[in-house]
Amino acid sequence: MRVLVVGRGGREHAVVQKLASDGVSEIFAAPGNVGMKAATLVPINETSVSELAEFAADNQIDLTIVGPESALVAGIVDEFNNRGLQIFGPTAAAAQLEGSKAFAKQLMAKHGIPTAAYAEFTDTDQALAYVRERGLPFVIKADGLAAGKGVVIPTTLAEAEATIIDMLSGSAFGDSGKRIVIEEFLDGEEFSLMSFVAGDKFATMPVARDYKRAFDGDAGLNTGGMGAHSPNPLITDADTAEAIATVVEPTVAALAADGLPFTGVLYAGLIKTDDGVKVIEFNVRFGDPETEVVLPRLETPLVSLIGSLMAGQQPDVEWSSEPAVGVVLASQGYPGEFPKGGAISGLDRLDGVEVYHMGTGASNSGQLIANGGRVLFVAAKGDTLADARARVYQEIEKIDAPTLFHRTDIALNK
Repeated sequence: MRVLVVGRGGREHAVVQKLASDGVSEIFAAPGNVGMKAATLVPINETSVSELAEFAADNQIDLTIVGPESALVAGIVDEFNNRGLQIFGPTAAAAQLEGSKAFAKQLMAKHGIPTAAYAEFTDTDQALAYVRERGLPFVIKADGLAAGKGVVIPTTLAEAEATIIDMLSGSAFGDSGKRIVIEEFLDGEEFSLMSFVAGDKFATMPVARDYKRAFDGDAGLNTGGMGAHSPNPLITDADTAEAIATVVEPTVAALAADGLPFTGVLYAGLIKTDDGVKVIEFNVRFGDPETEVVLPRLETPLVSLIGSLMAGQQPDVEWSSEPAVGVVLASQGYPGEFPKGGAISGLDRLDGVEVYHMGTGASNSGQLIANGGRVLFVAAKGDTLADARARVYQEIEKIDAPTLFHRTDIALNK
């Protein structure tokens, strides 16, 4: 089996490690990262879809698994499908579910999928008038892709007004922010539920919890995620069953009904409210960092699972009962401006954990360095959530990386 993984971050590193542990004979990663020792790195960017398809054809790749949303929205699946190449991911049209918040909200409204009430705007004056009339709290979201940072929960009207002006002017997120969605603030316990999907068949993964805010106590700006754990003890089996029945199954059916049948990973960012489970957002690929705590719990070979689904069969999937906890080490200043090039050492001293590279590089001398906002992800399984958490934080102390910081409260008191 020859498998190509598209992407360069911690999520893709977790996919590579899972494939390697399953015994896949040849793994390629494009462009990959310096931590992916189990893969042959291919110097092609994620959105260079024609080059990736040519590589897959020339190298007789049996299956391509896509990590980043940018490649999906750029139409990598359409390109591969046109060439008769096997790929696991949604078409560009179906990827609008993540590529456009307005599209996702319209789909949910049309098909009765529970979510927050909302309004969408392209005109600054209309948006400002709307928030002044409705009052706090509410949530402002950039319509397009914003690397997990296009969501603001303002604490003052002045902050809301400034956010609206920055987004709609294009200065905050470029074209991604020139349409915004303003929705009601939902209060409750957030959780992530990912599913492997192909047509009308799907297999859900264990529930996970992602920590979006930069600092302890959920302080600071939204990030791409500062840590995760699976499962989430505050989400019951009944909650999960409700989420599958009211969100996952109807969303898969809605996409097919609208002529956009879905293949790939459907990520539902959910919240358990007093009125039931509701959708916060959809992604159309493995979540990051949730993947790094969910995939290590998958005992079924990943390729056989995907193959069964794509062949129209309902797969039997086995998961470890051991909880997993993971913590992000990020560059000081992230999610704002941050330095690059800080030295990292000590990873060879870690024991009993997985280390996934999210934003690393190598200096001219071969020294591992920080080369992004989120840099490393340290994860472990344990008999209990507390055991896994203790192991992760114990091992993080062995890492020497002065330019990095991490939250200390991931999976605390859960």
